[in-house]
Amino acid sequence: MGKVITGLMLVTGLGLGLGAGIAVADDLRERALENFEAVPQYPPVIDGNEMTESKIELGKMLFFEPRLSSSHLISCNTCHNVGMGGHDYLPTSIGHGWQKGPRNSPTVFNAIFNAAQFWDGRAADLAEQAKGPVQAGVEMSSTPERVVDTLNSMPEYVDAFENAFPGEDDPVSFDNMATAIEAFEATLITPHAPFDTFLRGNDNALNEEEKEGLALFMDKGCASCHGGVNFGGEDYYPFGLVSSPGGEILPTGDKGRFAITNTASDEYVFRAAPLRNIELTAPYFHSGAVWSLEEAVAVMGTSQLGAELDEEEVQSIVAFLKTLTGQVPEIRYPELPPSTDTTPKPDPMTAINK
Repeated sequence: MGKVITGLMLVTGLGLGLGAGIAVADDLRERALENFEAVPQYPPVIDGNEMTESKIELGKMLFFEPRLSSSHLISCNTCHNVGMGGHDYLPTSIGHGWQKGPRNSPTVFNAIFNAAQFWDGRAADLAEQAKGPVQAGVEMSSTPERVVDTLNSMPEYVDAFENAFPGEDDPVSFDNMATAIEAFEATLITPHAPFDTFLRGNDNALNEEEKEGLALFMDKGCASCHGGVNFGGEDYYPFGLVSSPGGEILPTGDKGRFAITNTASDEYVFRAAPLRNIELTAPYFHSGAVWSLEEAVAVMGTSQLGAELDEEEVQSIVAFLKTLTGQVPEIRYPELPPSTDTTPKPDPMTAINK
């Protein structure tokens, strides 16, 4: 084990006293601060998207609005359920016509801190991301024109867009829909995790096993890909850097970022998964093939680090990862306006179990 782990064991086993324990904790915290940041207590400022109360409230309505889909069945919350860790607890999501999506649905919690969205980073921000599923045939299977017609058909939405985007000649637009959703999603942060409390100076926020797991997480090299505020989401890395995890976990047909860049070196390259609230977001990896966090840690050890982690090391790292679970935002389901005679009707083909 690394020096910090040895120090922790000595303090625990030999009773070197409170002062020595504080010194070890301070050293561990100093190292952690070089790699990670605490989730802020308030949503960050978004460049070019003023976070007004009316815009955030509109974004919340749209996030829960199933009529953005052609079936009137699927909303953003369907796959990014704010009551279930910000995702859907499925290996891959179910979309239009009961089709299965190609990848596991990432959590919406703390997504504002990711450098880009989706596993392959094809969306630069949350506003761009919000447009993708609405138009994807395997997800909500709608069009910008249908979305605008749907929203314009309900006076309550027209008023809400005018309040959220004052002074615009035509506030009800597909772009403004996405901008409002981004504003709401930016509020879905989870501060006050035990780890963040430790970062801010409380030595007792983590127990000894969790501190050992933190030290192992850094010493073994996990932090080289999973750093920053979100413990990931900042860059792209090959999955199977040292050895392939196997076809079930790494399907050969999904080449990741290669589909975006068409560059050979990007084959099987994916955005490093954010690890905030990781205990709430099983199953794991882009394939959603692993349900156990312990197994996921072991797989990453062999595939990415070339390290066979023993059972005790795995348990310590898992114990630490669970300290990344923060205060989940309390969201009250919004009251959505009723449809009118001019609201586009649901696609009848979607109601048929194909």
